[in-house]
Amino acid sequence: MKPAWPRIVAHADMDAFYAAIEQLDDPSLRGRPILVGSPKGRGVVLTASYEARPYGVGSALPMAKARRMCPDAIITPPRFKRYQQVSETIMRVFSDFSPDVEAISLDEAFLDMTGSEQLFGAPEKIGRQIKDAIRDATGGLTISVGLSGTKYVAKVASAYQKPDGLTVVPPSTAKAWLAPLPISRLWGAGPKTQKRIHQIGLQTIGDVAAADPKFLAAKLGSAGLHFYTLAHGEDPRRVARRRTSKSIGSERTLGKDVRTRADIEHQLRRSADAIGRRLRRKHYRALGVRVKLKTSDFQLLTRQRLLDEPTDVAQNLLSVGVDLLHEFRHPGPFRLVGMAAYDLVKADDPVQLGLFQDRPKRRNLEEAIDRLAERFGNDVVRRAEDLCRPQAMQIDTNLDFLDEDLDETGNDDN
Repeated sequence: MKPAWPRIVAHADMDAFYAAIEQLDDPSLRGRPILVGSPKGRGVVLTASYEARPYGVGSALPMAKARRMCPDAIITPPRFKRYQQVSETIMRVFSDFSPDVEAISLDEAFLDMTGSEQLFGAPEKIGRQIKDAIRDATGGLTISVGLSGTKYVAKVASAYQKPDGLTVVPPSTAKAWLAPLPISRLWGAGPKTQKRIHQIGLQTIGDVAAADPKFLAAKLGSAGLHFYTLAHGEDPRRVARRRTSKSIGSERTLGKDVRTRADIEHQLRRSADAIGRRLRRKHYRALGVRVKLKTSDFQLLTRQRLLDEPTDVAQNLLSVGVDLLHEFRHPGPFRLVGMAAYDLVKADDPVQLGLFQDRPKRRNLEEAIDRLAERFGNDVVRRAEDLCRPQAMQIDTNLDFLDEDLDETGNDDN
């Protein structure tokens, strides 16, 4: 006889993470509508507290519009170092429950709890203990936890009763539990895909489960079969054993649109410096470089390239990024300029020497600047050309832990 829970997967997701930390650190903000993000005109909301959400405010909304919708909201600039500090505490708590923790972002992770019933009890008791441990370790922050037999159902469950929720979905009832939920809860179904699914007459996850898989494949391609599998509560993906740094990026929404090559390169240089420093601090090197531009009418453009060998030197990243600009045909102007380093490998992994092996002076210089920045702050050393330039607004967190199937915007929308 098969056990009722052949696998136990937990998805733990902090509630309004950035806003909750601001309210934790400043008691005067508790119970009040908070918007975390740049207060300047071109900024966007990174997260809204639950007190602000009844006004229709959420992440990625332009701050100017959010302030009109919720005029009593308190605007709080983000403090990413503080959020990272709390994130490290959260991840340590998760590791106390399971050796198999897959961090998805700063504030959420999957935990494989299979076989832990003897230590922690039944799934509901496991979830309760995770919640209590997070609350104790962070001084009062709440987390929502979902438990089921697959990653997909556990993730949907964690959002089901936010904030401070605990939802347990036994594998035997997962399909029926999912059935009445909207297709927006299908993992990987963005707004455009949702519209296509609605156009073929399907409104709920149950509709997708009941559809002919051949029909779904004909209408939606391979995604149709993927959604069909999820709708039946099935998901073969396993919880990764450790946090994996997939990419590190830096992007800025600018106070003023840029168009000229010189202005765009200036922003890429700032991103490359930040990425190189963070790669070295985390002991990673990158095998790929991606450049991201967003036009004034919010059209997103990207170009990327693999390198001959991994690097953590900002000048090398910048060189590739500048070269990638030749591949963009849009004349601009651009409201956002960003860069990411991807396909990361550990710095001590063996690699074949090649293009960058004869540039130790550049790396030594950047490491010296790293030490100055750690001691005196990131702005202690600035390029001469930057002294006369206005500072851009950095509204998106530099992401360390990403999963290709999940949101990579840096917005905290939980």
